[in-house]
Amino acid sequence: MIFSKWVSFVLILQLLNPTVVLSSSSSPSSSNGLTEIPKKFLDFAKRKEVVDWMVGIRRKIHENPELGYEEFETSNLIRLELDKLGIPYKYPVSVTGIVGFVGTGEPPFVAIRADMDALPIQETVDWEHKSKNPGKMHACGHDAHVSMVLGAAKILKQHLQELKGTVVLVFQPAEEGGGGAKKMLDAGVLDNVDAIFGLHVLHSAPIGTVASKPGPLLAGSGLFDAVISGKGGHAAIPQHSIDPILAASNVVVSLQHLVSREADPLDSQVVTVAKFQGGGAFNVIPDSVTIGGTFRAFSKASLIQLKKRIEEVIKGQAAVQRCSATVDFSNTKKPMLLFPPTVNDKDLHEHFLKVAGDMLGNDKVKDMKPLMGSEDFAFYQEAFPGYFFFIGMQDENSPKLSSVHTPNFTINEDILPYGAALHASLATTYLLEAESKLRPTGGNLHDEL
Repeated sequence: MIFSKWVSFVLILQLLNPTVVLSSSSSPSSSNGLTEIPKKFLDFAKRKEVVDWMVGIRRKIHENPELGYEEFETSNLIRLELDKLGIPYKYPVSVTGIVGFVGTGEPPFVAIRADMDALPIQETVDWEHKSKNPGKMHACGHDAHVSMVLGAAKILKQHLQELKGTVVLVFQPAEEGGGGAKKMLDAGVLDNVDAIFGLHVLHSAPIGTVASKPGPLLAGSGLFDAVISGKGGHAAIPQHSIDPILAASNVVVSLQHLVSREADPLDSQVVTVAKFQGGGAFNVIPDSVTIGGTFRAFSKASLIQLKKRIEEVIKGQAAVQRCSATVDFSNTKKPMLLFPPTVNDKDLHEHFLKVAGDMLGNDKVKDMKPLMGSEDFAFYQEAFPGYFFFIGMQDENSPKLSSVHTPNFTINEDILPYGAALHASLATTYLLEAESKLRPTGGNLHDEL
């Protein structure tokens, strides 16, 4: 397998360093032991030197935002930190991605994931660590996500005696529409992962709280671009033209009927036309119009149906107005045809409730309604059980934080130890609970990714 040499490297390290070798007596197996781990990890993550280290990493990444599949400096920084921690890794994976691991090098394997890419937004927040790359900004918290997973790696490295298996650290490129998760899977480096956890910062929820739900959490999504072609001419003599603006306008209205008149009202769906580009003069009918947008749903079947009908409506309505149309559901920057819905595994939900409740208190673990936002973490969930949750960062004594994907988005850095400790706790306790069930019997050792 592609990852076998890295697992072998971990096994060699264990033989050379006896402090890393685990015995059944060195790891808590009782329910009391599992309960204590989240609190212990949070206490460790809140140490001043650990917090300062995570904050420093996050600020360096924030100053140098990089778009999808361009995260070379970010990837280099992550690798430097992994080297300092003595954590082996595989690089490059899917251009800039990194896969590292901590633990025994043996099964079970559980992954924690961070996305690395920024957005094409000009930052307007005036502070010491403002983006130094014009037109690019970490406006979705991925700089914090990376810092948290690195923080979790530090926690895990300092508590190797707790691990009964291997934690896989996934640093992926291009979450923002580039399908980086799918490319990480296609690279084959996660083939034997048993489960994966991921998180996202939430500006509107109080710090010290988390929120999620079992089943569908985020919608699946697709993109479309369409060119509607007619015949240009003078606006004063439209009879000599074939007006693509009129055809495109009818298309926009008709697309709204796909949800209001064709979709089950109990099956939430969205079709939004967000791009409409036509002529550039007041008195000239253009030859063509370009429209584009997104469609979303909570089931793959609904996504496929929407995709089919969007193409039919665009071409049909264009033909009614004597125009022709081409419809494209992918382009070079956003190559994925469909992003599946983010669907949380029910067993992992129970695990999350237990771990988060032990760490934060049951009253701080909130059930949330599904959102129409989309996450490529869903690709991992199609390959193996996965769980995605949100972590609050609003300080009740501070001004309200701005939403993600805005130029004035900020991170409350007090969130970093919570995210790091949750990642480490979810992975560690998962391994402790799963190890006995997944331990191989006989001579066949499931010993590689």
